[in-house]
Amino acid sequence: MKKILALVLALCMILALAACGSSAAKPEEKAADVKVAMITDYGDITDQSFNQTTYEACKEYCDANGLQFKYYKPGSDSDDDRITMIENAIEEGYNVVVMPGYAFAPAIAATAPKYADVIFIALDVSEYDLTSAGLDPLPSNLYSAVYQEELCGYMAGYAAVKLGYKSLGFLGGMAVPAVIRYGYGFVQGADAAAAELGLSDVTINYAYGNQFYGDADITAAMDTWYANGTEIVFACGGGIFTSAGEAAAKVGGKVIGVDVDQKGTIDGLYGDGMTVTSAMKGLAPTVKTMLATVQAGKFEGGKVENLGLVSANPEENYVQIPTTTQFADGFTADDYAALVADMFAGKVSVDNDTTKGAADFATVITVNDLGNLK
Repeated sequence: MKKILALVLALCMILALAACGSSAAKPEEKAADVKVAMITDYGDITDQSFNQTTYEACKEYCDANGLQFKYYKPGSDSDDDRITMIENAIEEGYNVVVMPGYAFAPAIAATAPKYADVIFIALDVSEYDLTSAGLDPLPSNLYSAVYQEELCGYMAGYAAVKLGYKSLGFLGGMAVPAVIRYGYGFVQGADAAAAELGLSDVTINYAYGNQFYGDADITAAMDTWYANGTEIVFACGGGIFTSAGEAAAKVGGKVIGVDVDQKGTIDGLYGDGMTVTSAMKGLAPTVKTMLATVQAGKFEGGKVENLGLVSANPEENYVQIPTTTQFADGFTADDYAALVADMFAGKVSVDNDTTKGAADFATVITVNDLGNLK
């Protein structure tokens, strides 16, 4: 009897240990099951913009957490090629697909409902973009982050005037909501700084190129701006910064970047010191936060989330200007921190009404609204 009892106890212990081992393995199995693919919109992962920032954030997170990762580049700037890359990734076993930029809306509409077991994470793809592409309602396997561009636009405009620039320019790409919000925030920030400094001679030339790339015609317009006294241009819209940069380089002008810290790109192409600051979206924090929720089994989809300020600490927010900003006596890093704290506390409010005109936000400055350059 004692031998039988001992045998039963031994078996119970083995079963208990086996159960514990099985339980401990589940998180590892769960992590191993997460395979992340990033699709570029059409550019490369060295564009020093949306693609590169998203790629680096995905890779850094996956490397740190032992997750399989791969990126795919479409053969051209077409919905069909983006759809093909998404489907190729899924066929190769990737079950989390990360996509940066509004151009993905039609591809998401064509694939997210079809692959319900795959998680789709989109950056800067608005609900308007998605519903316009025919995706309504939003599927539960889709999460998209959009950003309160008016806030970082405000920071950039405020900084420019505080740093002593009085003749400003805003060169938007196309007049889509995100670009408009950047511009309107820029005007409001410049206006607030001018009011604080008691200035009435601050001007902004305000225009859209009607495209997201620079060309000879837009460069010629920027040549005219800089030749007539414009000191700094907020180039807001993909590759349109090339026209501002080319024109600025001829006369020692300055440029403000957009979406990411563009100092490396613009200064690298057109000369050190050209980029005063950039109005940035927090793409990397968004990617890492969302991948962490997926890995933890806490992903919540079916929504587009509008991200902005979450802290009085500038570096913790989803919209900001970079540490590479050319801070000086007129606007120091401490001044920037104080501005963000006031914005977070609600002491500074920024209007994002895109139905208004740019000049509607000017109280002490002058806005020359030039419409579309092309």
